[in-house]
Amino acid sequence: MNPRALGQIRALTFDVFGTVVDWRGSVIRDGEELTRRTGVKTDWGAFADAWRGEYAPSMKPIREGARPWVGLDTLHYENLLATVKRLGVEGLGEQDLRWLNLAWHRLDPWPDAAGGLARLKRKFVVVTLSNGNIAMTVDLVRHGNLPFDAVLGAEVARQYKPHPQAYLTTVSLLQLEPSQVMMVAAHNSDLRGASKAGLRTAYVIRPTQSGPGQKTDLAPEGDWDVVANDFVDLAAKLGA
Repeated sequence: MNPRALGQIRALTFDVFGTVVDWRGSVIRDGEELTRRTGVKTDWGAFADAWRGEYAPSMKPIREGARPWVGLDTLHYENLLATVKRLGVEGLGEQDLRWLNLAWHRLDPWPDAAGGLARLKRKFVVVTLSNGNIAMTVDLVRHGNLPFDAVLGAEVARQYKPHPQAYLTTVSLLQLEPSQVMMVAAHNSDLRGASKAGLRTAYVIRPTQSGPGQKTDLAPEGDWDVVANDFVDLAAKLGA
């Protein structure tokens, strides 16, 4: 990235699921806890993958205007019920399911996340730009001691990424221009959406975010401004 363009950047916006936190490992952890408490057994890795597999399709009708705005906690619960039914998991009561749905509020950060963010915060405003709703993201920030300046994203914009409204609402709230904001994500699709909206882009490689058999998002698929191995590496490349 050329120094002039880098010098224009005032804020970094962060995808959260997979980029800042380990969603899969954390969901598996809570699933195993549920097994210890209830005796209900399943392959929690496969369960986490199937549950996450419902994520993008559930947001599509909202992005396309076919369904009014619904927050991610609600979508996650609908997707959870669909996953339980499809995988034939029996024996979980409503209280168990409600507790499991809140696993997305308890996701552990990647080891480099807090320290890397602290370095980046010395030079830039750092905010979330997540599809997670505000209550969920606040819980994740507190759970992981993550030093974000603000929690923004889809719920504030009333639109899910990669719709341009999700990115541009965040940019507007920061009172900046898109070229002054860099989207940080471990998902090429997220960065494509951000780039189309005029934001700068930083790709952080998270090769195990989807488990040991991950086949996607293992390398940059676009001409992103910065490619980093983790948040510490990103801080070094951005001079923070």
